[in-house]
Amino acid sequence: MGYLYITESDAQIGIADRYVTVKNRDGSLTKIPVETLESISIFGRSQITTQCIQNCLKRGVPVSYYSKGGNYFGRLQSTGHINVGRQRKQACLLGTELALELARKIIKSKIHNQYVVMQRYGKSRNTDVSQACTQMKILMKKVPDCSSIEKIMGYEGNAAKLYFQTLSQLVEPIFSFKGRSRRPPMDPFNSMLSLGYSILMNEFYGKIETRGLHPYFGFIHQDREKHPTLASDLMEEWRAVIVDSLVMSLVNGHEILEEHFYQDMENPGVFLTKDGMSIFIKKLENKMRQDVQYLDYIDYSVSFRRAMELQVASFSRALEEEDAEIYHPIWIR
Repeated sequence: MGYLYITESDAQIGIADRYVTVKNRDGSLTKIPVETLESISIFGRSQITTQCIQNCLKRGVPVSYYSKGGNYFGRLQSTGHINVGRQRKQACLLGTELALELARKIIKSKIHNQYVVMQRYGKSRNTDVSQACTQMKILMKKVPDCSSIEKIMGYEGNAAKLYFQTLSQLVEPIFSFKGRSRRPPMDPFNSMLSLGYSILMNEFYGKIETRGLHPYFGFIHQDREKHPTLASDLMEEWRAVIVDSLVMSLVNGHEILEEHFYQDMENPGVFLTKDGMSIFIKKLENKMRQDVQYLDYIDYSVSFRRAMELQVASFSRALEEEDAEIYHPIWIR
């Protein structure tokens, strides 16, 4: 199935016969059979016709909007999957022991997955990261005993700081960075992380809506205006697995170079060029289609994208049955 990313500025997206069409500034035309299309992601100032939007809404194909640099604005989505009863129950369970246990499981998994990624790249770069790994394991072991979300997120924050400090020592020197910088990203590495996280969050946003849940009723992250906290919650265990490892691979594999980034003088920050964006999106989409066996409740391989769908479905069942044991976070090896 097709995931269409529009990274060309001023492209015109329309529909003709049974094809979605993309006309670029140079006059070139791309046609995608509408039956194969699952989503459209538009970066920058490209235009989409009303007829194409209506067709996407009828077919349940979400249209997502990002800035040129990758900041997520929002999406057009059919209302066909709204489940009011499920959303009422979801809201009632916020702040309960069930929510706390799910938070413990997800954040423990996140720290474990960061630990594994850090260990892998330490070995590949022939760098001793044993001290950082020991500290990460200590933080991970503290999470199951936490009695509040605040304590859980305190350990999560300490682990994240240690993790990114270590990753910065495991990249090519030209891509070295000083911790996380978000709005705006101040270096190429953070620019790719921010873009990857934005796309990942949008993926979860759609999968959450498909299950009839409310993307803004989270249970780990604090409520914040215009921020889909449940999408942020459920992507935590996937950040290192999908985005961080992808960025490390791009950098240390010399697939992306310094020339693929630019600084915007009007809007401070570092962003991917058109060619850099193309390299990043292609690599990410290939990874999303990659088959893995990271879910312990199935005995066959599924793509990362399908695994994310199964995890959202598992989370929904845990809420429905009010049983945190139903949910098994992803745990890489």
